[in-house]
Amino acid sequence: MTKKTKRPSWATSFLAIIRYELLWNIRKKKFLGVLILAFVFATLALALPVILNNLNNLPTEPNPDYVITTGIGFGGFAFFLFALVSVMNSISGEFESGSMIPLLTKPVSRTTVYLGKIFAAFLIILGAYTLLTIYLTLGGFIIYGPQNNLHLIFITLLGSIMSTLVWMSIVLAMGSVSKSSMLAALLGIGVWFGLMITQGILSVFSNQAWILTYAPGEGAPGTLNISGPITQGSISTGTDYIATNLVTYVLNPTINVTFYRIEIGGPGMIMVPLYTEPISLVVARSIAVAVVYILVFNFIAWFALKRAQIIE
Repeated sequence: MTKKTKRPSWATSFLAIIRYELLWNIRKKKFLGVLILAFVFATLALALPVILNNLNNLPTEPNPDYVITTGIGFGGFAFFLFALVSVMNSISGEFESGSMIPLLTKPVSRTTVYLGKIFAAFLIILGAYTLLTIYLTLGGFIIYGPQNNLHLIFITLLGSIMSTLVWMSIVLAMGSVSKSSMLAALLGIGVWFGLMITQGILSVFSNQAWILTYAPGEGAPGTLNISGPITQGSISTGTDYIATNLVTYVLNPTINVTFYRIEIGGPGMIMVPLYTEPISLVVARSIAVAVVYILVFNFIAWFALKRAQIIE
């Protein structure tokens, strides 16, 4: 009598895929690349202001809000780079190398394979951003003195990861559909540059800047006046600034954001106010938009993997 082979549990399969993906990334040196990239950006964020002050013979003044207002040291372009490095060949690279065929023929569902890969990419970003946050916190304390509101660092970490997940989902969907790492990278870069140019034009010269709040990236720029713990006067409302805006909301929950456009004429440029919104609405909308993009593009990537032919 033939003994039936026991099928591994879902948890066992899921953990095996995560382990496989992490080891695959280490072999491809992707994890090392992400870490190096993280510390390069963090070092630049810490060192450049000090260097510029020294060049201009200016002292570096204490700044107790440096860590909490800096986020993890960079903005949207770095979020996009982290996403690109992490997932551009997570699925497409396996099709290109042929390693996807034996992976999909194992007694593991394609959904489990996809979820394992996504979770492994999340762990890579979480590890890199955690180390980066610790590094920036220590550096800010050394350079700018004791820091305030460090209990909000966890919000910064989660918001930065969510911003990165938006771009990760977009790049992953492109790679899953095209099965080409190069095409995924080129399309991702094209989308990022296209949005950056469009956002710059619409946010400055158009009355329709509100459209930008529903696109990934920087969103529409606005201004705010704060007399509380944070004294910044400008704000970007897109998915790339969820962390910064969350911290601003927690520390100053009653402030409003005013949006402007630039009108050229007469003596020069005139700032024309368009509309005003509470910071709570800005934060809630950016998070909702990020969640929608993450879910939609992950569904596209998952569906493409489910429909992929393993004989390719």
